[in-house]
Amino acid sequence: MLLITRKSGETVRIAESSLVAGKVVPAAPARRRGPAATYEELARVAARAWRPVESEPLGEWELRAAAGFTRRANSVLPLGDPGLPLDAALAVVRRWYGERGLPAYIQTATGADGTQELLCAELERRGWVREVTAELWIGALAPVADRAEGSGVVLSRTADEAWLARYQRKGVSEVALKVLGSGPSVWFATVPGEGAVPAAIGRCVVDGRWASFAAVEVDPALRRRGLATTVLAALARRALDEGASAAWLQVESDNAAARALYAGMGFGAHHAYHHYRAPESGDGGHPRPSRAESAPGLPSGPPRNSGARPS
Repeated sequence: MLLITRKSGETVRIAESSLVAGKVVPAAPARRRGPAATYEELARVAARAWRPVESEPLGEWELRAAAGFTRRANSVLPLGDPGLPLDAALAVVRRWYGERGLPAYIQTATGADGTQELLCAELERRGWVREVTAELWIGALAPVADRAEGSGVVLSRTADEAWLARYQRKGVSEVALKVLGSGPSVWFATVPGEGAVPAAIGRCVVDGRWASFAAVEVDPALRRRGLATTVLAALARRALDEGASAAWLQVESDNAAARALYAGMGFGAHHAYHHYRAPESGDGGHPRPSRAESAPGLPSGPPRNSGARPS
């Protein structure tokens, strides 16, 4: 008698005399799957990787400021209930940022379980303008580390003058340096160039099982030579050494080159995130009537073009 195990796991017996032909079938290769994550987990991890220099709670919202350096560090992160009616909470937000000479922004997300489609709609009803939309992508970390040897990459705990010379933002302030250096375990990668300015740079923050990649920049004259991949691989190996297993990054919807690079490494979109700016003070920020709330026969105004590219 022969014992045969089916794909379902069921074991059957057949007489050896009835066997015509057979072969050993190897086990199926394990399918590589990306990491599972909730929106709230990723939002908190992303916030820890780019900390403001000043923050204040508003219920379960966090008001963040960093002298205007990036919207991420100068916007509200609304993860939960602000503890006030929405209009009252928005008034607090506008006053808080106004006291610091900053425009009021709220960071929201859409496209995944637990994201904030309803809040986005309420902000738009009140005249808040969506200025920026990008996507947060996630993927397994090991495949990134395997993409290149990473030789020639110098890793450091601080962003030195050479790294900053390649960084896209000119005249980096002390506040900006604090934001760049914030996070549980921060690493800066540099590929030296022929002169004082590096050929490529990158930044990684390791936070538990997650590693983030940001500020990956390459000398325009040296693009398409694998330098970005080399930087990412070196940072990924360091993150693996610190116990991380998954990675996330942020990419703009119109950056075709970056999207192709990250997709080739196994990354995929988890959710989209947006920055809404408060209306001008003369608007008042009061809710606008929806079509259902408009009086019969009176138009409520043209529909918003949510797919318009932000300026």
